[in-house]
Amino acid sequence: MKTTHWYIFHEGRILLKKRFKLYQIPIGEEPPVVNICHTHMFRESDDIQYITAQATSDIPLEGYEWTELRKSYSLVTHSAYQEAGKAAEILYFDLHHQYCGICGGAMSWHSPISKHCTNCGEELWPQLNTAIIVLIHKGKEALLVKSRNFKRDFYGLVAGFVETGESLEECVRREVREETGLEISHIRYYGSQPWPYPIGLMIGFHADYAGGNLCLADNELCDAKFFTPDNLPNIPEKLSMARMLIDDWVANP
Repeated sequence: MKTTHWYIFHEGRILLKKRFKLYQIPIGEEPPVVNICHTHMFRESDDIQYITAQATSDIPLEGYEWTELRKSYSLVTHSAYQEAGKAAEILYFDLHHQYCGICGGAMSWHSPISKHCTNCGEELWPQLNTAIIVLIHKGKEALLVKSRNFKRDFYGLVAGFVETGESLEECVRREVREETGLEISHIRYYGSQPWPYPIGLMIGFHADYAGGNLCLADNELCDAKFFTPDNLPNIPEKLSMARMLIDDWVANP
């Protein structure tokens, strides 16, 4: 019999089992709660099946704790956090695609990560919201920005969603120009990461300052400055691509 890992969510929070100071994804033949819906097995291996589900209430359970998905990054193993992110994305996909956009028929699961219409047969897969994020170098300095949408008081990096008909490099140039008024050159790929907030892919770049004066988009940013590695403001937490880019720059100025 396969072991079952339960990824159960309620209003953006995931249920974790707590024992002393340790946290883990609930494991067992049955889920630790009975009030769940939209249950779906999104992955399986030879000995483990991974199930995501939506809880209809957040009644406290002894030995368990509801935690924001972002905060779970520092509580569980990296692999468990990655699986939790995928589970959250699959659940989001399920909840937002109950009916066919072509004929209105009911959608049902066709594979662990795809659905099809029971009426017309239209197939559908989760659509990732692709975004870029870029660290701009100017000599020994780098541009850090403060967004009006940040919930915490920290400086991050220029970022934005890729538009249809646009390459990643074109998106990097456009977002930098729109948000800061600057021109950049020598765009170079750094890395990417799943970003399950709610269902995205974040792609990181480095680029060099090529000209222009800072002119902030009023609806996007409230501040932007060039900083040196030894004079950094509050920066994002380690789980984010922004922090990875900043740490890479500090380590390789």
